[in-house]
Amino acid sequence: MRRFFIETPIMDEMVIRGQDAHHISRVLRLPVGDQVLLVAPDGSAGKAKISNIGVDEVTLLLVETVMEDKEAPVSVYLAQGLPKSDKMDFIVQKAVELGVKGIYPMATEHCVVQYDQKKQQARRERWQKIATEAAKQCGRTLVPMVEPIAGIASIFASLPAEVVVIMLYEGQGTQGLKQALAQNPGKSYLLLIGPEGGFSAKEVALCQNQGACIVTMGPRILRTETAALAGVASVMYEFGDLGG
Repeated sequence: MRRFFIETPIMDEMVIRGQDAHHISRVLRLPVGDQVLLVAPDGSAGKAKISNIGVDEVTLLLVETVMEDKEAPVSVYLAQGLPKSDKMDFIVQKAVELGVKGIYPMATEHCVVQYDQKKQQARRERWQKIATEAAKQCGRTLVPMVEPIAGIASIFASLPAEVVVIMLYEGQGTQGLKQALAQNPGKSYLLLIGPEGGFSAKEVALCQNQGACIVTMGPRILRTETAALAGVASVMYEFGDLGG
């Protein structure tokens, strides 16, 4: 059953507008009487029947509410150093499928790509659209938020105190991710992943001063997109629902 996220609570009558309305009527060509699954901002869901298809909106009537529990018991956020080309598209899509609650595109000292303000907004909109489509595809009950591009210090300033921050770093003499997770059990984690050039010594020192765990993923140096997804999957397997 097709899944759509709405901006209102689940009610007896609901209206979908914008791109989703166009997708229903012009792309999927769903007729009046077909049913879809609607998910509200609070995660509640309901099966709804299409009652009318207008020029730019689709009206639906609630058939029944649906109890869904698709979110992981642990909140995992990903702060990703801006990578080259379209790697961020891939990282956002797969991180959402793995269950992250939010994504922080991160500007670091070794980032090759540089976006002006207009390009930053355009990129964020693109990544948010990818996150929304991925959430639909994998059956999420919430759409992870892609935050504005920011530096490490700004990201730290926005975090609640209970979030466990873990920096994945290729440098020597750091503890392993498995050990760090065992020593820091929690309900909310932020993973910091560097770009292709990795983190600078200054950025590592900043994170250490902020109380972050500096960890390694093993003896092999991973590409940035591999490290991001391996890190998220490791936390989800340890504390989430990835292992069933």
